[in-house]
Amino acid sequence: MQLIKLALGDRRNQMQIAGSTDINIFGLTADSRLVEPGFLFAALEGGQTDGRKFIPEAVERGAIAILAPLGTKLDVYLGLQKSVSLISCDNPRLAYADISARFFAFQPKTVAAITGTNGKSSVADFVRQLWTLAGVPAASLGTLGLVTPSGSVSCNLTTPDPALLHDKLSRLVQDNINHLALEASSHGLAQYRLDGVRVPIAAFTNLSRDHLDYHSTLDNYFSAKARLFSDILSTDGTAILNGDDPCFEILRSTALDRGADVLSYGWQGKNICICDLWPEPSGQRLEFMINGARKSIRLPLIGDFQAMNILCALGIVLVAGGDCDVTVENLETLKGVSGRLEFVAKLSNGAAIYVDYAHTPDALKNVLTSMRSHTNKNLHVVFGCGGDRDPGKRAEMGAIATSFADKIIITDDNPRKENAASIRHQILESCDGALEIENREQAIFEAISHLKSGDLLVIAGKGHEQGQIFNSVTVPFSDAEVAKKAALNRNSCVTMS
Repeated sequence: MQLIKLALGDRRNQMQIAGSTDINIFGLTADSRLVEPGFLFAALEGGQTDGRKFIPEAVERGAIAILAPLGTKLDVYLGLQKSVSLISCDNPRLAYADISARFFAFQPKTVAAITGTNGKSSVADFVRQLWTLAGVPAASLGTLGLVTPSGSVSCNLTTPDPALLHDKLSRLVQDNINHLALEASSHGLAQYRLDGVRVPIAAFTNLSRDHLDYHSTLDNYFSAKARLFSDILSTDGTAILNGDDPCFEILRSTALDRGADVLSYGWQGKNICICDLWPEPSGQRLEFMINGARKSIRLPLIGDFQAMNILCALGIVLVAGGDCDVTVENLETLKGVSGRLEFVAKLSNGAAIYVDYAHTPDALKNVLTSMRSHTNKNLHVVFGCGGDRDPGKRAEMGAIATSFADKIIITDDNPRKENAASIRHQILESCDGALEIENREQAIFEAISHLKSGDLLVIAGKGHEQGQIFNSVTVPFSDAEVAKKAALNRNSCVTMS
């Protein structure tokens, strides 16, 4: 596509172009290592590095155009020997998203973007399952990767880089997939990665402490989430909001000010309202009202927070045109999401073992309180906290474990470049009586070795992840696989997932 067509930005972001506009762009990227001849290179400023320092490498690899902040002078980086076009603007990240959308052109007609602290992956997967059960070719994209009817592909980021994202969207359309459930992370929203996506449906799960290492304050974190409803949701779209969350009224007003409709769900939901909830040994029974009609279903998933996730997914599918009776009936056949309160083994004495991605205070509390209703025996938990991430949540998570679990083991969880012992000790400050075991595999084996009849164990923090990060090295590791191995080691009569 010609550069002049790509550079026709919207009114939010005035652009200046230096050099030829009569050139054809054959690709674009913000990673100088991926530049090929004929590419546009987006030299974006980041928290730790300035992408402009990679302009020489990008041009050496064949970049013929550069996108950069206002005030950028290419001769500073290239001297006078290179003839390269420059697009400069006051918000290069927004421009990169808009340019990516124009370059790849095609997007699924129905995109449901889901944001919130917890539950995004579950809601996105449930939406994809419900569409698929109704015979609609559908995909989901987020923490669990890109999942399509033909399989799944992992992704490095919950919300990918705009060029990578729009490449995926275009390929979905080429494969005749026009329904997509898309996770919208706070990082992705703050960095304008989703601004080129046409989003007729936007959903919100909940808000609690997370990613303060990046956003600094809870207000900043919420503001990033709220951009989905203030800036990205189509003006004639619909917001699906958690009526129980303290942020409901703010987001409701935000969506209405944009001209969008609002559907609310939850115990206080106006459109989808929970009437009652009863835990069962391997699931739960749920009664709710939907637009005045009472429904009763059995969900094959435990945890009352999963009921909220499922009703959020129900709202999305109905707004997208799904048949109410068919969709409600299909709720009873939903399958659990990898690493989200995933049942992995049951010992011969009836003790059950679950793996969950809970890595925030609110998520850990939700998991433990939900599991408590499924046993009158001991509730065990194994968890840690990630390194190079918000340290303030560590003591808070330790206090939550102390309040809601009977037996606690603190271990490592992706310490990265931080001192692992220091992380554990910060958790233990508010977690008296917990056992500390540095090695995560040993911690899981130890916990399973002490499970008695009817006990429940939750291994929290890593969920679906397949590696443990030490410094910058990722060592293969799976909580689920280690738990299964430990269960088999405990005795020969074991039920596996």
